[in-house]
Amino acid sequence: MANQLLEVKGLDVSYGDVHALWDVSLQVEEGAIVALVGANGAGKTTILKTISGLLRAHRGEILLEGKPLNHLSPQQIVDMGVIHVPEGRRLFASLTVLENLKLGAYVPSARPFFAESLERVYSLFPVLKNRQGQRAGTLSGGEQQMLAIGRAIMARPKVMMLDEPSLGLSPILVKTIFQLIVTLNEQKATILLVEQNVNQALKIAKQAYVMKTGRIVMSGSGAELLANDEIRKAYIGEVASKRKE
Repeated sequence: MANQLLEVKGLDVSYGDVHALWDVSLQVEEGAIVALVGANGAGKTTILKTISGLLRAHRGEILLEGKPLNHLSPQQIVDMGVIHVPEGRRLFASLTVLENLKLGAYVPSARPFFAESLERVYSLFPVLKNRQGQRAGTLSGGEQQMLAIGRAIMARPKVMMLDEPSLGLSPILVKTIFQLIVTLNEQKATILLVEQNVNQALKIAKQAYVMKTGRIVMSGSGAELLANDEIRKAYIGEVASKRKE
C-alpha cells in the first residue's frame, strides 16, 4: 500500500459567512507529484492556505505522517516540514538572493544542513549563485520564482506546496519551471501543485484532483485526466478524440 504522507479528510472552510470548501478529501503519496487543477476561484489556494494553518477549517482533518495539523500554528506546521511557496512568490524584495535563501533555512531542523542545501539550490539554479548579492526585487519574474522555490528547498521540506508557479511567466520559462518540478521530484521531493496550466500539470502529476466551486469533482492519475474528453474540453480547449484524428 502506498505511503500517504499528507492526508486531507472532509475539509470544510469558510471566509466569514462565505463557504469556500465543501467536504474536500485528498491524499499526497510520499515521493509523488499531486496536482490540484481547476478554474480560478475553485478553492485550490484555499486548500493550501488551510494546510499551512493560515486558514482554519471548521470541519475535517489534516494529517502529516498520521499526525494532525489542524490546531497547530503556521510556524509549527513549517517546523513539521510542510513548506508553502505562495502565489506571487512573496519574497523579501529589499533583501539579497542569499539573504532570502538564509531565511528559508531558519527552520531548526534545516539549520545544520545550510551549506549542503545552499549548494543544492545553486546547482539547480546557477543564475541564483551568480546573483546571490543582488536584491530579490530586482530579479526577473522567472528568477524570482526560482528564488521562491529555492528558499523552500532550504527548509528541507517533507511536502512542498507550489501555488501557481508558472503564473505570469513566458512560455519558455513555464517550460523551465515544469522541468524543474520534475527534477525535484526525481530527487525524491513530494509536491502538491496548484496550477491553472492544466495541460502541463497533468502531464507531470502522478495523481490529480479537479476542483469546481469548492468541491473536488473528479480525481485520477494525471494521464487518465489528461485523456478525459470532459477535462480537455473544459480546461485545455480540445477534445481528446478530435486531437487523435
